[in-house]
Order: sequence, then structure tokens, then C-alpha cells
Amino acid sequence: MRLYDIEITSPLLLGTAQYPSPVVLLDAIAASGADIVTVSLRRETADGSGAGFFDLLQQTGCRILPNTAGCHSAQEAVTTAQMAREVFGTDWIKLEVIGHSDTLQPDVFALVEAARILSNDGFKVFPYTTDDLVVGEKLIAAGCQVLMPWGAPIGSGQGLRNPGALRAMRAHFPNVAMIVDAGIGRPSDAAQAMELGMDAVLLNTAVAKAGDPEKMAQAMAQAVEAGRMGYRADPMDRRDMAVPSTPILGLAELA
Repeated sequence: MRLYDIEITSPLLLGTAQYPSPVVLLDAIAASGADIVTVSLRRETADGSGAGFFDLLQQTGCRILPNTAGCHSAQEAVTTAQMAREVFGTDWIKLEVIGHSDTLQPDVFALVEAARILSNDGFKVFPYTTDDLVVGEKLIAAGCQVLMPWGAPIGSGQGLRNPGALRAMRAHFPNVAMIVDAGIGRPSDAAQAMELGMDAVLLNTAVAKAGDPEKMAQAMAQAVEAGRMGYRADPMDRRDMAVPSTPILGLAELA
């Protein structure tokens, strides 16, 4: 998988929030095999007390993908992204512009606006979006080379609420890197996303809040690999009726 001309080996991206301790976080990242971890700018405070957390993440060797979590307008997201570029030293940004406080659904109008501004400013934008084809087209026109449609509301663990829409996105944008972001709760959800042809899965809460985050991270890593292999194997189509696996021809006829 290539993301903005950077080759990525792991189809699992991992968030870094809500872990019970730094040690658990590091163990989970190692078990996941992730190449990319996301982090909110809010972890880095003005007085520099968050620098320890950034140093911790650098120990993993993973590429840092800052996000604009908690932003509710295009201007707020753009400002946060510009600050993140200074703090983390990267032009990669996971762009979140929240439009609904309960579902945390993206404000797609502000999202497209912010994506255009940031792309023109040299950012490599990873937009957290819905599974709407028109929004996807507008984000690509704004300069995005990656789409990150949600599977379900952030932190809900509901899995893929609309697999048909995600399948349609994959078919409509065959050459665009696509990462399912949000809603993944179980390894089976991650495998399903990859079976639809997604390039990767980004998750956080499912691992951080598991009883054993390290074991769950390992399970998710195996699930995305199994799903990717299954997709590449060209699975059989679903059928409305049963089809016998044993041929009827040649069976004995009893009078």
C-alpha cells in the first residue's frame, strides 16, 4: 500500500488514546505491527508537558499521523493542523471536522473546505469522512489522495453499519487508497472491511479498552491480514439457494 508515495507494509493503523498506561500502549503497538499511529495535538500542551508522550511514540519507530480530533469548524481544523505540523514535524494530517456532537459524524461541508485549504498549503490530508460517493469525489477534487470512510460512529464498536456503501465506494474509487476509520469493535469487523477491498483499517478504542490490549492488537493484525488475503483470493459470490458440493451424477438409484 502506498499513501502519498510512502510505502506502508501493515494494513492496520492504530490510535494512541485511552490506554491504561504507556507500557500497555507500547506493547499494543508492537503486537499490532502497525507502521502508522495517530495522535491528537491535544496530547501536546503549550507548556511542553506532553513532550514525553511524543518521545514515547518515537520509540516505536512508527510514522506519526497527527489528527484534528475535537475540531468543529474548518478554520479550527486548519489552525490545529498547522500547529500539529510544527509540533510533530510532518505534513501528514488526519482531518476531522465534527458536525454532530452525539454521533461524531463529520461535517462534510466543512471537511471539504478544510481539505482544500490544507492541500493547497502542502499537507497530505487523510480525511475522516462518511461513506458518501459525492463527498468522496469532492475530497479528491480538493487534493486528497486517501479516503477514510467511517464504519460506524467513533468508539461505538458497532462494526460496519453499511457494508454495501463501503463496497460501492471501493468500486467507485478503484485507484484511491481507502482506510475504514471508526466503529471497528472486533477482529471480525476488521476482517470484513478488508474483505470489501479496503486498503487498511484504523482503530483505537477496540484495542485500548479491551481486557487485554496487547492480545487484541495481535488479533486485529491477524484479522486484517486474513481479510486482505481473502479479498485477493477472489471469494465466491453469495447464492440464494443451496448448491450441492457432491455431484449427483453417478449416484446409485434404488428401486
